[in-house]
Amino acid sequence: MTTWRQSFYALLHPRVITMLFFGLSAGIPLLLIFSSLGLWLREAGVERTAVTFFSWAALGYSFKFVWAPIVDFLPVPFLSKYLGRRRSWILISQIAVILSICMMAITDPASGDMQLKIMALAAVALGFSSATQDIVIDAYRIESAPIKLQALMSSTYIAGYRIGMIISGAGSLFIASYFGSEMNSYNYEAWKTTYFIMGLFMFIGIATTLIINEPEENKIIEKKYSNYVYIKFFMVFVLSIFCFIFIFLLSSDFSSYLKNTLTEILGNKNLSSFFIELLRLFFAFSIASLVAILSIKIKFIEKKVFIESYISPVIDFFQRYGMQLALFLLILIGLYRISDIVLGVISNIFYQDLGFSKVEIATIVKTYGLAMTIAGGFLGGILSMKYGVLRILYLGAFLTIATNLLFMFLSIYGYNIPLLYFVISADNLSAGIASAAFVAFLSRLTNISFTAMQYAIFSSLMTLLPKIIGGYSGSIVENIGYTNFFLFASLLGVPVLLVIFYINKYLKFDAEKK
Repeated sequence: MTTWRQSFYALLHPRVITMLFFGLSAGIPLLLIFSSLGLWLREAGVERTAVTFFSWAALGYSFKFVWAPIVDFLPVPFLSKYLGRRRSWILISQIAVILSICMMAITDPASGDMQLKIMALAAVALGFSSATQDIVIDAYRIESAPIKLQALMSSTYIAGYRIGMIISGAGSLFIASYFGSEMNSYNYEAWKTTYFIMGLFMFIGIATTLIINEPEENKIIEKKYSNYVYIKFFMVFVLSIFCFIFIFLLSSDFSSYLKNTLTEILGNKNLSSFFIELLRLFFAFSIASLVAILSIKIKFIEKKVFIESYISPVIDFFQRYGMQLALFLLILIGLYRISDIVLGVISNIFYQDLGFSKVEIATIVKTYGLAMTIAGGFLGGILSMKYGVLRILYLGAFLTIATNLLFMFLSIYGYNIPLLYFVISADNLSAGIASAAFVAFLSRLTNISFTAMQYAIFSSLMTLLPKIIGGYSGSIVENIGYTNFFLFASLLGVPVLLVIFYINKYLKFDAEKK
């Protein structure tokens, strides 16, 4: 068993420290797409809800498994030869992130519809390039270090990610305010300067990419196919994506009619919107898939290439763990964060309803809470290294249930600063522990032959159901109240304990895998 001294000393491992800087690089773009951009648009006098293009920015994070095989399969011309497979793709994605941020910086959303559409397209480009960076960094993290370091690498990555979010969230707002842009006094130059500065922070990630070494498995790039095969595969992928976007946008007007009709039948606008949007996505995805299938039928691309890229990673997962255990693993992935995410969606509104001011929420929940999350992440990494990932995974799930129950007491007691500090300390510390163990757990489930694809599927699945249920958290609170809602959110985590208990009986990780 690993000693405490070895666990703490491992924090100084170069690979572990590398993930801190990669985490920062990955965390910066997120809030530049959402919260910071939302404030910019509001100051510019734009109603964000009126711009449907902006919703596409989130798709990059939700459907990144769709183009993860591109990262695994396609070499980057010239760069892959000199930097290796992972470093070349990380560098390309980071350059794309910087260009997207700069495109947003030189666009004034208050200058008319055309500028607003350019801003929306730049935000979508930032979302997809940022998600691509996440895909490759995750693959690099898993392939670059032994299994025993994965939990600590997850911890430092999460810490860096949170720091990056502070820079692009609070940092960008502070900079924009410093240069003279406020809600009632919009200054485009202030936001332009802010986003250029955010782009400069991304060079930390580029420097890290150029300094580090490529994982041993990827130093030698073996081209299995000719350049012509790679080009045709990429062309079909791009065509499928364009078809998906075209069909989804084309169905917008018709979907509005269906939503109104279904709302009259079900009497629930939110549920009707969910079903119709799901139908739109399914239809658009079907058309995109049809393009790929037809390209195989006419032998524009080889069937073998498509199978190796998209089908083999899925088959490999079920073959390695068996159908029954694999299904339970997927259930665990889909449910592990459900209690935490569902509660988190409504938390800020809850604090305001209790009477806490924005300053108190920013100070206690956001700033102090972030410090507790980072501390919990490091603690989770160290504990996972010493006692094993599955044990700490179980501990994290149990603590999540227990700390969510503390919100019940806060809802009953009401406005109380010391109690809020206590609840935030317990909740964020446990969240950090659970997150570090869970990311390390997902890393162990992947096969390094299909790292990018398999981990992208896992990371997309782990937030799918929680986000769907979380979208209805406001309606649930209105019907049963905060106290019962927090009990409900805690009970959602109970099945997770049962699934981990079952998995622990049959899943045996090979500690000497790498």
